[in-house]
Amino acid sequence: MDRRSFVALLAVSPWLRGEAFDLAAWERKRVLDAATRYLKEQPITITAARSDRSAGGLHDFFSEGDYWWPDPKNPDGPYIQRDGETNPGNFVEHRRYMMRFSVQMPALAAAWKFTGDEQYARHAVRHLRAWFIEPATRMNPHLLYAQAIKGRFTGRGIGIIDTIHLVEVARAAAVLEGSKSFRAAEVKQWFAEYLKWMTTHAYGIAERDATNNHGVCWVMQAAEFARLTANAEMTAWCVERFKTVLVPNHMTADGSFPRELARTKPYGYSLFVLDAITAVAQILDLWNFTLPDGRGMARAVAYLYPYILDKKKWPKPPDVMYFDEWPMRHHLLLFAGLALDKPEYLDLWKRLPADSAVDEVIRNFFIRQPVLWVK
Repeated sequence: MDRRSFVALLAVSPWLRGEAFDLAAWERKRVLDAATRYLKEQPITITAARSDRSAGGLHDFFSEGDYWWPDPKNPDGPYIQRDGETNPGNFVEHRRYMMRFSVQMPALAAAWKFTGDEQYARHAVRHLRAWFIEPATRMNPHLLYAQAIKGRFTGRGIGIIDTIHLVEVARAAAVLEGSKSFRAAEVKQWFAEYLKWMTTHAYGIAERDATNNHGVCWVMQAAEFARLTANAEMTAWCVERFKTVLVPNHMTADGSFPRELARTKPYGYSLFVLDAITAVAQILDLWNFTLPDGRGMARAVAYLYPYILDKKKWPKPPDVMYFDEWPMRHHLLLFAGLALDKPEYLDLWKRLPADSAVDEVIRNFFIRQPVLWVK
């Protein structure tokens, strides 16, 4: 490297100057700007909308399979699948309300963590109470009617992936336990009941055993909900699952996830599953776990990093939808950069967009407040 290139690199890389990365300083303005806006917005829960296609009641979360469409040969009959192509006619209001909740409530909690100002905590708690406690607006702690398919299923186990947006909510709730405004017992009870449903109902068991991103996301949810509710037995189970199933059965020798590469959106799904498994590693402190053949988090992130750095090098066909919207400021880069001492990951994380207004991105980008996750 010539001197001019080194000087240029020095200007953007604080680690070469011997400086530590200050995440709080980097995120503070973004968090406070957003949280201040959210103070003016009231909670909205699933009781604000209902679909006549739902087999559940007012307090039951309902969603429909994204890639299922009316059959042109039988318009009133059972839907047919078009993988990777989202049907805009599906009912998505409950999912949008949950995503809104998962955007606003953690931002408010992060603002309280930064400032200690109770107005942020109080408003975050209003969201938690509306979703999990208040009789008129609460959501029942199950997903019996998620990812339904007209004419085929009133709900499916894969619908459990819809509650990935509660993972950062649970993390934010744990942070808020230090505030004067939050009494956590009833919220923890909701998560304990939902975790019990996830681990005992046939839908939950089927999702747990899925061999693609769904199985990874099940463990991510279970691990964080167990952390919030102090369920040591489930935490230990998730550690074992990571070591004996997720890494050896989902990841190949080069660090890729072949079931995601086989989809019609291989780039987006590869980012998604890696975000999910790095969240598991962060929750359970498993960054240093490796199999004898070297498979582990370091190899998984190293595989995808070059294609986040330069998407033009991606060896697969472009995703059938939303290819231009990725990558974002994926927490996989931040968590791996810190845990594995990889400053190049952190430099890239800083350069990527932190927020998006595209529903599909919001749906698949589920950790947005890293200050809640990093000490």
